[in-house]
Amino acid sequence: MAKLTKNRKSSLEKYDKDKLYSLKEASDLIKSFSKLKFDSSIDIAVNLSVDPKKADQNVRGVVSLPNGTGKDVKVLAIVTPDKEDEAKKAGADMVGLDDYIKKIKDGWTDVDVIITMPSVMGKLGPLGKVLGPRGLMPNPKTGTVTMNVGKAVEEVKAGKIDFKVDKNGIVHVSIGKASFDSDKIYQNAKEVIDHIVKIKPSSSKGNYLKSISMSSTMSPGIKVDTNII
Repeated sequence: MAKLTKNRKSSLEKYDKDKLYSLKEASDLIKSFSKLKFDSSIDIAVNLSVDPKKADQNVRGVVSLPNGTGKDVKVLAIVTPDKEDEAKKAGADMVGLDDYIKKIKDGWTDVDVIITMPSVMGKLGPLGKVLGPRGLMPNPKTGTVTMNVGKAVEEVKAGKIDFKVDKNGIVHVSIGKASFDSDKIYQNAKEVIDHIVKIKPSSSKGNYLKSISMSSTMSPGIKVDTNII
């Protein structure tokens, strides 16, 4: 069995692993855990009463975190020349067309989000095997295929994220960094959970929010009371 680090040990002593905490309590607790030398990510996992194999229960959404992600999101805009300036002014890290399509075809994926235009999607379609498994394929539903390229870049840079339920019915979302104030952690987490509730499939049976947990790198998972959000 791996030896507990001092951080891990002190974290375990601070909480009751069997207790259900309110979302605010969990946010305060996760903040108190974060004494690592690096700015660790804070994540929530929301277990839903859905069957992702059914098309109408494949929960997917887009949400703007009120306090951003805390990450420097690398954005690639694959656009036609007339849209390049718009993308650059909005803060895109990389802008181009055929040159980046060739790089991706050769296996390059050193980017967090790709934004493109409807007229360019025909060129990106064949790259699905490279982009799809990495969650990088642009999609009109998430606002990453649009003529309003500048706005899309600005939103992603400001904290707009997309999420999708996994095959086990769980939505995993990174909601910030350990350097965030606990209030900011709470606000981001609540925004995500509220949105997941808002897009509940009508065919979902039983208790939609089965369980919620919050964790940071190297911290234990904190169970959140789904009735006290």
